Amino acid sequence: MKTIIVPTDFSKPAGDAAKYALHIAKYLKSNIKLCHAFMVPADATVAGQVAWPLYNYESIFKDVSEELDVLAKDLMRESSELNFPNTFKPVVEHAAEPGGAVELIIRLAKEEQVALVVMGMSGAGAITKFFTGSVSRSLIENGKFPILLIPGGCEFKAVKKIAFATDLNKGDIEVIHMLVGFARHFNAELVVVHVDHDPKHYDAKKADVFLNEVTCKINYDKIYYREISSANLNDGLQWLSEHGWIDMLVMVHRPHNFMDKLIRGSFTKKQAGSVKIPLMVLPEGLTSVL
Repeated sequence: MKTIIVPTDFSKPAGDAAKYALHIAKYLKSNIKLCHAFMVPADATVAGQVAWPLYNYESIFKDVSEELDVLAKDLMRESSELNFPNTFKPVVEHAAEPGGAVELIIRLAKEEQVALVVMGMSGAGAITKFFTGSVSRSLIENGKFPILLIPGGCEFKAVKKIAFATDLNKGDIEVIHMLVGFARHFNAELVVVHVDHDPKHYDAKKADVFLNEVTCKINYDKIYYREISSANLNDGLQWLSEHGWIDMLVMVHRPHNFMDKLIRGSFTKKQAGSVKIPLMVLPEGLTSVL
C-alpha cells in the first residue's frame, strides 16, 4: 500500500496540510506518515564532529514524538468520522529524527512506497519563499516524488477539476497518462492547459501533433484541452488559478521550463504567493507513482 508523507513543524498551516492529506489518502487508499526533523543543540565539537548530549537528544525526541502522536491520533479520530468517498481508514504513523528535513523526507520516500508528499504553506509570498529557498529547491530537484503544496487556510473540497500546465513538451504525454490515473480516483476532469505567451507566433501544428498523440495514447472521457493567450506566462497561470474553476494545478519541474523559472525566482513574487489552490510539483521523468 502506498504512503503519503506529511512533513510537519506543528504549525497551523502544517496541521491544515495534514488534514488535506487525510482526505487525499481516503481517495487514494493510502496510509499517512507524519515526519519531523529536529536539531539538537551542540554541546561540543571534537575533531570536527558535533557531539550531541544524550540528555538533549532524548528530551527533544520525546517531546517531538509526543506531539506527533497527538497529531496522528487527531487524524485517526477525524478519519473514523469520514465515510466519504469510501470506508477506507488510513493508518497514520510518524517518524522523528535529528538532522535536515530534506534528508529525512527523501529517505522516507525511498523506504516507503510513496505516493505523494504533502506540505503546508502560509503567509504572503509563502509559495515563492518555498521555491526560492535552497532547502526547498533541493527537495524539488533531488526528490523523485510529487510534492503537493497546500496554501494556508485551504480546506479540502471535492477535487472535480485538475489543471495540468504544459509547454507541449513530448514528455508531458506520459505525465498526462499518469495524471489520468490520479484523476480517476476523484472522477475528476483533467484540463490540459497551454499558456501561449506569444500569440503572434502560435505554433498550431505543434499543438495539433501534441493533442493527436494525447487522443491516441490516453483513454479518458474527462480530459480536455484549453489554450490561454497571455503575453505574460505568470499572468496566464494566475488567471487560471483564480478564474478557471479548478481545484488543483499541476506542473512539471524540468530545467529551463516555466516551472524552473518559478523555482529560480523569475516569476512575480506577489502573484506566486497569492495562489489559493493546491499546487502539485512533479519531477521530470516521473510516470508511475500516483
